[in-house]
Amino acid sequence: MSGITFYKTKDLNQTKSFYTSKVGMRVWLEQPDCVILKHDNMLLGFCERDESDIQGTITFFYEKEADVDEMCEKMQDHVLGEPEVSDKYRIYRFYARDPEDRLLEFQSFRHQLDVFNSGDNLLISRRSIRKYEKTEVPDEVLWKVFELCRFAPTSKNCQSYYFLVIRRRDMLEQLAGVRGGNSSPIGRAPMAVAICTDPEVTRRPVQDGCIAAYHFLLAAKLFNLGTCWIAAMDRDDVKQMIGIPSEHYIATITPIGYPAERREAPARKEASELVRFVD
Repeated sequence: MSGITFYKTKDLNQTKSFYTSKVGMRVWLEQPDCVILKHDNMLLGFCERDESDIQGTITFFYEKEADVDEMCEKMQDHVLGEPEVSDKYRIYRFYARDPEDRLLEFQSFRHQLDVFNSGDNLLISRRSIRKYEKTEVPDEVLWKVFELCRFAPTSKNCQSYYFLVIRRRDMLEQLAGVRGGNSSPIGRAPMAVAICTDPEVTRRPVQDGCIAAYHFLLAAKLFNLGTCWIAAMDRDDVKQMIGIPSEHYIATITPIGYPAERREAPARKEASELVRFVD
């Protein structure tokens, strides 16, 4: 279930232009005299009328304080002051006004949040994180991730995968050295998770394990956790190290924790370059 907040506007074209070019919203739906704009999981509608609604505050929030600073620079002709910290609400924010004098707030929370990402933003924004904060991942958050992961599909619904949580510092350091620089991110995280499958339960251990692993990476991102797919960990020495049978398959052992780095989106091919149709 989703919702839309609507505002009256005297100048629909000007309002649409401001929120798309300045704020970075995109057009979600256009009607004869209304436009609905989207910002992650926010839907904001504007309808052309004889008067404008300017009550209340429209708040946009971002994952990092650097994103707020970037928006402040972009909105410089409309800001009401420099970004500041609110200790009461544990946020970093600044205020601005749109062309019709609506009050806008741009902020980031200074504490961890529950799920807020929309599906499209989740798929677009997930990055491989190789540097982590020392902050431990609370068990409550970790179990919320696993609760989502139990819905990962498997061959014939055999549910062959399992997740091995690794918190021992000595083991994390050992795993970090298995593949040199390629596995080193494990040593920088407060914990790691091995995603494994049991071949006695499934005839497709590789496929089941890889699907479950990517399910885990996406679920972790929902809770603002960073991960990194560490490949080629399906090795006898690793299995002995973490205490699983040699015949079990390891899709990946991913570090997991709160990111201590911000990764920009790499260049991507256009969809038209990736899609082919069979005649």
